[in-house]
Amino acid sequence: MSALELVAVVVTLAAVWLTARQIIWCWPVSLVSVTLYAAVFYEARLYADMGLQGIYFVLSIYGWWAWLHGGEARSELKVALASWRLRTVLFAIGAAASLGLGWLLARWTDASLPFMDSALTCFSLVAQWMMTRKLLDSWIAWIAIDVFYVGMFVYKDLYPTAGLYAAFLLLAAMGYVEWKRSMTEDDG
Repeated sequence: MSALELVAVVVTLAAVWLTARQIIWCWPVSLVSVTLYAAVFYEARLYADMGLQGIYFVLSIYGWWAWLHGGEARSELKVALASWRLRTVLFAIGAAASLGLGWLLARWTDASLPFMDSALTCFSLVAQWMMTRKLLDSWIAWIAIDVFYVGMFVYKDLYPTAGLYAAFLLLAAMGYVEWKRSMTEDDG
């Protein structure tokens, strides 16, 4: 456990809470969060998760724009459900990318848990992209992903981060309820 990890936990909790509440400031706070976690994951030799932070950085900039201008006629984006076709495509992309990245990390690095780290990384990207598009399904994906992250971080002795991901489970449930309510209000 390090001071850097503790700061990363606090900032990341704030970012996810803001996201669940659909407060636009979630995106700049996320930029700080992912920068801190890139360093934490580098120290833990979780290279897929370290690289994921760079992609999250880019997705946070995109999400910031999309939430403000990604809706109809460049209006604010509304919460929606993903189609079955999109869900299937996203799952296939996540699975294929997980296997490919896992193989690369196992073959060419000293990565710890290369396939688990890769699967969680790739499916996190899928869930994060869904979140930038305000798809309600993103919260279900995050709940599943966070369960496995808790186990991996406990195994790696990253207890504050494991606690963070346990808190993410609660925030994901809150986010699902909040976004579902918002979607119902928008439809009504």
